[in-house]
Amino acid sequence: MRWPTLVLLALIALLQYPLWLGKGGWLKVWDVDRQLTAQREVNQNLENRNAALDAEVRDLKSGYEAIEERARYELGYIKPDEVFVQVPQKNP
Repeated sequence: MRWPTLVLLALIALLQYPLWLGKGGWLKVWDVDRQLTAQREVNQNLENRNAALDAEVRDLKSGYEAIEERARYELGYIKPDEVFVQVPQKNP
């Protein structure tokens, strides 16, 4: 009675191996699902960045306000009749 039980357990183990550890087994499916979730998150971040860049490009193409704002903040430009005032920050 003990011998057939061991044979049946071995047969069940052999049948379970491809299900869990085989080429298309559950462990591979879980790993691919985890990779897919990570890639979707990366794609979402890139889509958000692209949307922000697209909005900035449309802003720069549509008028001079965005160009003037960038020139003021990034390059320090002022208009001819303006006075530039800089307030120094105290370091703690």
